[in-house]
Amino acid sequence: MARTDDCGAFWENRYRQTERMWTGAPNELLVREISSVGPTTALDLGCGEGGDAVWLAARGWQVTAVDIAPTALERVREAARAAGVAERVTPLCRDLACGPPPGEFGLVVAMFLHSPVGMPRGEVLRAAAQRVAAGGTLLVVGHSGAPSWQPRTSPHTRLTTPDDVLAELGTTVRGWSVDLREVYEAPMSRPNGQVGFRVENALRLGRPV
Repeated sequence: MARTDDCGAFWENRYRQTERMWTGAPNELLVREISSVGPTTALDLGCGEGGDAVWLAARGWQVTAVDIAPTALERVREAARAAGVAERVTPLCRDLACGPPPGEFGLVVAMFLHSPVGMPRGEVLRAAAQRVAAGGTLLVVGHSGAPSWQPRTSPHTRLTTPDDVLAELGTTVRGWSVDLREVYEAPMSRPNGQVGFRVENALRLGRPV
C-alpha cells in the first residue's frame, strides 16, 4: 500500500501543474441539499481550491477547509479573500489519514474524497462521522463511474455506490437517519468541449439529537 506521504506529494504535484484545477463553483448537489440548512460550523474534507467552502462561508457557515496540498490551500485563502469571507474560512493543511481536526461540526462534507494513493478512505470517513455534532449532517458525494467518454472502469479510483459508503461507515452511523441516498448523472465537459456526464452518488445522513 502507498504511504500517506505519497498522497501529499501526489496532490501537491497535481495542483502545481496547473494554475487552476477546478471551476471555483460549488457542487450543485451541495447547494441543493444544504441551502435550506441554518449555518453553524462546517468541516470540508479534501476541500481542493475552496469552491464549496467559500459558498458555505458566504451563507454564514464557519468553515474549516482541510486539504493535504499547500498549493490548494493557498488558493482557498485567495478565493475566500476575493469573496469577502476570509474571516469565516480556516484553511488547514492536514493528512486525513491521521484523522480529522478536533471538535464538533454541524456539517461535515466529503465531496469526491478519492485519491489514487495513500488514503484509507473508509477510516477517514468513519473518523469524520465522529466529528458530526448531535443533530448535524454528514454529506458524502463520490464517483460511481468514469466519464461517459471513457471506459467504465477507473483503475486509480475506487468507484462507489451509496450502499458502499454506508458499509464503509458501518456502526459509526448506527441509528442515524438516511436523508438522501442517490445515484445521478452529473454534466461534465469533455476535453473537446462537448458535454458528457459522469455517474455520481450521494449519501446524506443526520445524526440524532
